[in-house]
Amino acid sequence: MGQHRRTARFLASLLLVAAAGVSLGGAAPPVRAATALDRVIPAPASAVPGGSPYRVTGGTRIRVDGSRDTRRVGEYLASVLRPSTGYRLPVVTEGRGGIRLRLAKGPFGAEGYRLHSAGGGVTITASRPAGLFHGVQTLRQLLPAAVEGRSVRPGPWTVAGGTVEDTPRYAYRGAMLDVSRHFFTVGQVEHYIDELALYKINELHLHLSDDQGWRIAVDSWPRLASRGGSTEVGGGPGGHYTKAQYKEIVAYAASRYLEVVPEIDMPGHTNAALASYARLNCDGVAPPLYTGTEVGFSSLCVAKDLTYAFVDDVVRELAAITPGRYLHIGGDEAHSTSHEDYVTFTDRVQPLVAKYGKTVIAWHQLTGAHPARGALAQYWGLDDTGAEEKAQVVAAARNGTGLILSPADRVYLDMKYTERTPLGQDWAGLVEVRRSYDWDPGAYLAGAPASSIRGVEAPLWSETIVTAADIDYMAFPRLPGVAELGWSPASTHEWDAYRVRLAAQAPRWDALGIDYYRSPQVPWPAR
Repeated sequence: MGQHRRTARFLASLLLVAAAGVSLGGAAPPVRAATALDRVIPAPASAVPGGSPYRVTGGTRIRVDGSRDTRRVGEYLASVLRPSTGYRLPVVTEGRGGIRLRLAKGPFGAEGYRLHSAGGGVTITASRPAGLFHGVQTLRQLLPAAVEGRSVRPGPWTVAGGTVEDTPRYAYRGAMLDVSRHFFTVGQVEHYIDELALYKINELHLHLSDDQGWRIAVDSWPRLASRGGSTEVGGGPGGHYTKAQYKEIVAYAASRYLEVVPEIDMPGHTNAALASYARLNCDGVAPPLYTGTEVGFSSLCVAKDLTYAFVDDVVRELAAITPGRYLHIGGDEAHSTSHEDYVTFTDRVQPLVAKYGKTVIAWHQLTGAHPARGALAQYWGLDDTGAEEKAQVVAAARNGTGLILSPADRVYLDMKYTERTPLGQDWAGLVEVRRSYDWDPGAYLAGAPASSIRGVEAPLWSETIVTAADIDYMAFPRLPGVAELGWSPASTHEWDAYRVRLAAQAPRWDALGIDYYRSPQVPWPAR
C-alpha cells in the first residue's frame, strides 16, 4: 500500500508539472506512457504501468467473441473512435492483435474489468457486458483527448502499456435529472446519458413529476400530461414524454449500461397532478397550474380512497415500461401533510410499488415512517443537519434500510460554485469542486453500517437550468468527482492528486463540446 501511494504521488507530481507546462507554453503536451494510466477518472482500483504502448492504426481491428452483447460494446467503441481517427476499425470475431473484448470467468463481479495494453494490442476482459463497457470508458481516457472529436484528427493514437484491474466500490452510482421544473427533450437526456457513461455512472434518476410539471404520459389519467405537463418554471411551454419516448430513453440508457430510476414525487410536490384533476383534491377544487419555485404547499388527499387508486394506476403503468429494479416515490418536503397522514400514505403506497415488482426508493424522510423491507432511503441532508434527523436515518440503516447518499451541500449539482455563479441556488451553501469531492461516503453518517451504504447520487434540480449547456456547466467539473466517490477505493481519494487528474480531463471536455466551470481550485491547462 505504501509503494502504491508513493507511486500515485509521483505520478500526480508529473501530471502537475505537465499541467503547469501547458499553462506556460500554450500547446498541450504529448500523452506520456508513464502517466497515462494515472489520468483516469474514476481512479482504477489498480493501475500498473509497464511494457510497450499500443498504437491504434488504420490496420486495427476490434475483436469480439460471438456474443451479441460483446459485439454491441465493440460497435459502440468503433463509433467513438472512427470519426476522429478516420480508420475503418472493423468489428470482427477472428484475427490477432488489435483491440480485443472478451467475456470470461474471473474476479470481476457484475461491472469490473481488466484492461491490458502492450505493443501487440489491448485486451479488455470482464465477466459481464457492463464490465466490458466500463473498460471501454477507461480505454477512451487512455487515448488522447482528441479522440473524442467528430472530425478526423492527426493522432497518433497511443495507449500506454500496462494493466488496469478495476471493480466499483459501490453498486449504485447515480445522477438525477429534474425534468419537471424545466422540461428536457429526449435528445437532451440522451446527451447527458453519454456524459454520465464516460464516468461509469450506472443509475439515471429521472424526476418526472413535481408542482411545476408532470412529464410522463399515463393512459388512465391523460390530463396529467396534457394539462399537468403544459408548463414549467417561469411559464414556459413545458412538455412531457409519451410512453414511446420514455421507452426510447430507457433503451438508450441501457445501451450505455445505465438503469433508469423513475420518480413520481408524493404526497407533496403534487400540484401538477392536483391541477389536472379536481377530484384528487380533498375539497374537490383544482388549484391553478404553478410556475414558481416555492415548495411544500401541495399534498395528495391522504383520506380519499381515490388517491390510492390513482397511485396504483400511475405505478402500474410506469412499472410496465420500466425494466429497472426501482421506482422512486419521493416523499420529501411534504410540509402540507401531517406526520400521521404521511405515515398512513407511505404505508399504503409502498406495497403498491412491490405489487408491480419494483423496489421502493424514497427521500430520507421515509425513515421517519415505516420503510418497507428492502427499501432504499436517499439522504439529502447537510453536514450540519440536526442530530435527531440523522439518528433517524442511521436507525433505519441499522434496521436494514439501504442508503443512497446525496448530501445537498456536497453533491447537489444545482448549488452555485461561488456567489458569482450565474446559475443555480445557494440554500445548501456554495459547493466548489473540492467540497463536492473531498468527503468519504463510507464515513459520512456516523453509526450507519458500512453495508447499508449502497452508493451515491448527484442530483441536478432544474429551477434555473434551462438548456443542455446549463446542465453541462453545473455538472462539470463536479460530476466526475461524485462518480469517483462511488467507483474508486477510498484509498485513492486524495484531493491534491485528484485535482491534477481532473485538470487533465479539460481537453477531453473541450473536444466533446462540454462547457464547464473553470474552478480556480484546479490547475487547468491553458486553452
